[in-house]
Amino acid sequence: MGWENLSSNSEFFLLGFSEQEEQQEVLFWLFLSMYLVTVTGNLLIILAIISDAHLHTPMYFFLANLSLADACFVSTTVPKMLVNIWIQNQVISYAGCLSQLYFFMLFVMLEAFLLAVMAYDRYVAICHPLHYIIVMSPGLCALLVIVSWIMNALHSLLHTLLMNSLSFCEDHAIPHFFCDINPLLSLSCTDPFINELVIFTFGGLAGLVCVLCLIISYAYIFSTILKIPSTQGKQKAFSTCSSHLSVVSLFFGTSFCVYFSPPSSRSAQMGTIASVMYTVVTPMLNPFIYSLRNRDIKASLRKLIWARKTQST
Repeated sequence: MGWENLSSNSEFFLLGFSEQEEQQEVLFWLFLSMYLVTVTGNLLIILAIISDAHLHTPMYFFLANLSLADACFVSTTVPKMLVNIWIQNQVISYAGCLSQLYFFMLFVMLEAFLLAVMAYDRYVAICHPLHYIIVMSPGLCALLVIVSWIMNALHSLLHTLLMNSLSFCEDHAIPHFFCDINPLLSLSCTDPFINELVIFTFGGLAGLVCVLCLIISYAYIFSTILKIPSTQGKQKAFSTCSSHLSVVSLFFGTSFCVYFSPPSSRSAQMGTIASVMYTVVTPMLNPFIYSLRNRDIKASLRKLIWARKTQST
């Protein structure tokens, strides 16, 4: 098979899920509805936090950033897939593919970092409540978010530049609905050793830091909760981190299934379906998890919706 250096005029083909026209129509409306629910839900969370002064705390500051990351995360992949289905065209330009790869990696790693930061926030709130206001100062909160953005922007840029240096086979068909790093590496006709080494070192280190932060934070949290004498006190303490723990389990559980399951145990189609869980379903469910389990968010959303109704009448 031949190989070539792709120019800005070259193209990839996103094979997606199904080539049958009947299924394509169902998939279009399904993903369109999921996308609209995801973006609307996350924007409502952001508006509720901004509009309610009672929610101007570190926990909700991080939640607003997580909701922004979720809205951007799903907007990186789903709109292009919807356009391709609608116009019956699987083409994505080489530049568009690399751009999609960059923003996908940026927001998926940003979400992991924010979840780790939120775990640390819950650790301070439960294990050191008297020092919470001092430790989680506005300056530290802003610094943690800014560092997360900058580190992941540079991390994603590194992977994108390395991907741009590869030569690809003449078969540009990607068995996926977006440009993910593993399907692209499988199309390379040059040795992707450097890319894989960077993924293993930089990507592995970043992921390890996030996972260790989560594990250590929750180990201390559970240890502190178990020391609370009353059942009511334990339930109250656990309720402050139950929503975050649900989101962490959903995000890391589904992403680990995609990237760490043995290649022999999954087909390209199964990998694509599994990717939907953490790229589309998880960002869609996050607003529901936080709004249904959090009284402050529910109260703020009611005020926001009621204020809109009052203005309209």
